[in-house]
Amino acid sequence: MSELKYLMAIDAGTGSIRAVIFDTKGNQIAVSQKEWTHLEEEGIANSMSFDFVKNWSLVCTCIKESILNAKINADDILGLSATSMREGIVLYDESGKELWAVANVDARAHAEVKYLKENFKGIEEEFYAKSGQTFALGALPRILWLKNNRPDLYEQVASISMIGDWILAKLSGVIATDPSNGGTTGVFSLNKREWDKEMARKVGLKDDIFPQVLEVGEVMDSVSTTASLETSLSTTTKVVMGGGDVQLGSAGLGVVKAGDVAVLGGSFWQQIVNIPKETEPPKDMGIRVNPHVIDSLSQAEGITFFSGLVMRWFRDALCDMEKIEAKKRGIDVYTVLEEKAREVPVGSYDIMPIFSDSMKYGKWYHAAPSFLNLNIDASICNRASMFRSLEENAAIVSSINLERIKEFSGIEIQEIVFAGGASRGSLWSQILADVTGYRVKIPKVTEATALGAAMAAGVGCGIYKDLVSAAQELVVWDKTYEPNMLNKKIYDAIKIKWQKAYETQLKLVDENITTSMWKAPGL
Repeated sequence: MSELKYLMAIDAGTGSIRAVIFDTKGNQIAVSQKEWTHLEEEGIANSMSFDFVKNWSLVCTCIKESILNAKINADDILGLSATSMREGIVLYDESGKELWAVANVDARAHAEVKYLKENFKGIEEEFYAKSGQTFALGALPRILWLKNNRPDLYEQVASISMIGDWILAKLSGVIATDPSNGGTTGVFSLNKREWDKEMARKVGLKDDIFPQVLEVGEVMDSVSTTASLETSLSTTTKVVMGGGDVQLGSAGLGVVKAGDVAVLGGSFWQQIVNIPKETEPPKDMGIRVNPHVIDSLSQAEGITFFSGLVMRWFRDALCDMEKIEAKKRGIDVYTVLEEKAREVPVGSYDIMPIFSDSMKYGKWYHAAPSFLNLNIDASICNRASMFRSLEENAAIVSSINLERIKEFSGIEIQEIVFAGGASRGSLWSQILADVTGYRVKIPKVTEATALGAAMAAGVGCGIYKDLVSAAQELVVWDKTYEPNMLNKKIYDAIKIKWQKAYETQLKLVDENITTSMWKAPGL
């Protein structure tokens, strides 16, 4: 048997499934990735189903391919863990067979959210105070939808888990969840890090479907014989409890202590602040609060909708010339756009993008997508200045969310860990530092979520004492950006103007003149 040992992370994101193999020093050895799609069910508006039959086949393919790509013996994989998009749920029958599943932003339960708010006055506020979650993407309205629309299936439901947990259940035969992922169902106590079954009872749903809760890094079992045949994994490989993608991604970025802060710049942007688990969520329900993968902490989470997707739209809709230039020079198109945006002064000639609002978790909807204050002078209002305005706007909304978290938590922020695709932009990283006034650190790791899941597997196998020590051992830094405080003054003024402008744009949605970019179910 080889002396080298390995850990596997299975990362079930919104758009793809990946199996990533690391050595025990945190070096990535191999990866296999497959795109998957979550389709709207015919005749069910805003639904987003999760096809557990087809998707399990993709999971198996990724596992097999990653082992082949790594050119290793499956026996040398000591342990594996999984992480997934949060909010997505899988329901099982008594034998542990899947009955029904939805992906993260499934919003079919619009009528049920409305029903709960209207018929149980103050219940959302009461549940939020315990769980840090609102009904918008919670499990209770979705299970109520199943009861109302598929009563035959609802009667068979014996257990619930999250999508990462489903992968681990398929591999080990054990259905369980962890606080960081399970907590996003909203049927959960932040303080106790355990299911709050009383919530289900109160709204007339089954209260006996909630499985055991394990902390991240706890061993569930070994790979079952059936799963071994399906995946080519060894039955000696330990299956270890994983967690939610944002929280395990935070561990993979070294964001493991109270007061640590991260901005995750992907398709959506998240602003994450670690807070003691006893911290009460804000009274206005403005910010989401989730259990962290570290058992003494929760995470306050701001979300900015579509920041990365807006950039992709801008690139694909308007930047054909930059694409041609990037291809000729053999560089990324965003690098070309950032070069041009560097020539644009701070504030982007007052161009004001209206896309995601700052987070208003209790009653959240967005204005219609638009740019305000465009100028018909092409020398100052062009792709470069519009691109820079989008980078500035993502940082401004992040800053507003971080300020709200500071207000209710009392946490003092010292620096920000910036990760995800956006952190590759050196201009964007500097803008984030200038807007917030905090030092911005960029980690070397590009696969923080998968690394976090590998850390969890390593804890279960005794390679690392716990996630904190794993993070301290494995996370290394690439770059640091210091804020320009003169630029911050300019951005502070823009921030106030932008908030007033956004409020006015929302009124146009209220009057049915423009169409909201996104609305939470039940509004």
